[in-house]
Amino acid sequence: MITTFRAALAVTLLAGLYLLVAGFIAAAAVLDLFAATHLDAAAIKAVVAVNVGALIVLRGAFVIGARRKGQRPGVCLTAQDEPGLWLEVTGLAARVRTRAPDEIRIVADVNAAVSENTRLLGLWPGQRVMYIGMPLFLSLSVDELRAVLCHELGHYSGSHTRLGAVTYQGEIALAGTIRQLRSHATIRRIFMIYARLYFSVSYAVSRRQELEADAAAVAVAGRRAAGDAVRKVRASAAAWDYYLNAYCALIEPAQARPANLFAGYYTLLRQPSRQKEFNRAALAPEKRSRYDSHPSLAERLAAIERLGEPAVTPDPRPALVLLANPQAAATATQHTMLTSQALGLPVLEWPEILARGMTALRADAVNDVFTAAAQLADLPSATVDTVLWVLANGRSRDLADRLRALRWRGDDPQALAAAVVARAFEGLLVQAGRAHWAFSWSDAVTLRDASGTPVVAADPVLRAVHEPRQVGALRDWLAEQGIPLTGRPQEQVPA
Repeated sequence: MITTFRAALAVTLLAGLYLLVAGFIAAAAVLDLFAATHLDAAAIKAVVAVNVGALIVLRGAFVIGARRKGQRPGVCLTAQDEPGLWLEVTGLAARVRTRAPDEIRIVADVNAAVSENTRLLGLWPGQRVMYIGMPLFLSLSVDELRAVLCHELGHYSGSHTRLGAVTYQGEIALAGTIRQLRSHATIRRIFMIYARLYFSVSYAVSRRQELEADAAAVAVAGRRAAGDAVRKVRASAAAWDYYLNAYCALIEPAQARPANLFAGYYTLLRQPSRQKEFNRAALAPEKRSRYDSHPSLAERLAAIERLGEPAVTPDPRPALVLLANPQAAATATQHTMLTSQALGLPVLEWPEILARGMTALRADAVNDVFTAAAQLADLPSATVDTVLWVLANGRSRDLADRLRALRWRGDDPQALAAAVVARAFEGLLVQAGRAHWAFSWSDAVTLRDASGTPVVAADPVLRAVHEPRQVGALRDWLAEQGIPLTGRPQEQVPA
């Protein structure tokens, strides 16, 4: 009842947005009439300002906020493609007492979601689409995935999707209007106040709906599966983000791709050391706001524990068993992640992709550091000793400025200079054959020498950047690594 009231209030506030827009248009019309009878410079200036503001408001509310029909994300799986999955979803929908989705799509995200293309402010039902993240099949058990699916189906049974599109349209309209009103401070302030009210109400509705959907999951899958699913989804999301940033980001600089992106993620998930790391990330304290769309993890778990426990038959099998052809689903989903250019790259194993990618990234640092050092020393080209001269003379900030001009980013100039110089020296070590990139799923990628000992350039470089007197120690460290002071990047050859 509370959720229904708040949802109705959110729709009322959306209507209020358009009334607010109408008020500005009316004000502009009144000023136009005033200007027609008082043709002085001040009146004309006021009319122009208000009319421009009114046009921006109209564009924000009716153009930016208009619903755009685009291609749906992911890959559509028909009942012929995956009869087992469709049977599972249809059966769960019956238990949650709602109509099953008309379409199931697999997406490249650690998430599940539902949508409904309703009309007439949600009064007329429309096509239902369920989105299931491929990574969820790799990280959850059947029990846990059932809980996730029941949660999403609970949004249908609770009529949460009926007004979802309308509420979202209001959010887009308000955000677009405010963004366009940067040069109209007074009008923008009014819409900012209204936006705070609108978002606080709509997100309060959203948080309550999430708890109701969790209750639907518990009613079918049980408290343990629902709670474990909530925790695992957060940990899996942390793992997915790490995988994309630490591994998949190397595809472009390496100019090579793996045969199966999801196989690498699956392997990463099963490393014991990584599991602890991702679980810690999932349980980390959350920064909360009244504008959060979901309750906190602690709130959701506490609410789940307060619910009654139904009689359930455990099914700890991996969720992949619900797919008849997981390889085909993974390959099709991978094609939605990669550009046509990336799909045309040669296929290599991850260790070689990593080595090529890291080497390419360090080559950029080598070129840019030596170019910047040559400019600062007013030389046609730089050597290792030139870079050390820049640091010894306390010119790390000047070096950072040159690196920013070469598109490196960083707020702290000394930290930026230290990071890029360390990368450059790592690149020199690889070019000279003194070190190599060691691949690992269980540990961070490290630079190692021939004996397998980690090589860490960041520490001596950071000390030299912050304290020029430490450049001597950095010079000694480079000598120990076999890098001559007279060497230039292109002159580095394997020993």
